[in-house]
Amino acid sequence: MINELHANLKDRMDQTVEHLRQGLAILRTGRANPRMVDHVKVEYYGSHQPLKNLANISVPEPRLLVVEPYDKTQIGNIVKAIQLADLGLNPISDGNVIRLPIPELTEERRKELVKVAHQVVEEGKVTLRNVRRDANNELKQLSKSHDISEDNLHRAMDNFQTLTDEHITILSELLTAKEQEILHD
Repeated sequence: MINELHANLKDRMDQTVEHLRQGLAILRTGRANPRMVDHVKVEYYGSHQPLKNLANISVPEPRLLVVEPYDKTQIGNIVKAIQLADLGLNPISDGNVIRLPIPELTEERRKELVKVAHQVVEEGKVTLRNVRRDANNELKQLSKSHDISEDNLHRAMDNFQTLTDEHITILSELLTAKEQEILHD
């Protein structure tokens, strides 16, 4: 029973780290990255589709994204979706592909992005702590109903804390790497 809780806790914490990793990847650093447009949704025959489902996205140069739609008739919709996504990018279309030049970041904008990265990571840490709290509450319920002993309760809670600390360390490392990427690219 404790092993199931531990496995579930680890899985939920791993998902939190992966979600945060994706959130940090979206932050623009001045260097082209196809994940910058991951959240762009394009109106496609009455439904909203992720841009990556409708086009090939490549990085031919460090400061340029190229979006090559599979269906050339959708170029206008894709350009519109990129503009509405408020990425700070100016799409340039030649009728076949869309070029997204990545402008140089100002020092002020870099500092703002670092603050945003800190907020994203702090939210991730809070989520990890909430997941741990929920797991600890389940343990306490098991202890109250005498399904586990007091010793097992405390041992499991210590293990959960260790797991939480490991994941928080991972988040801190991701933040440090993202700061370096933002400030020094």
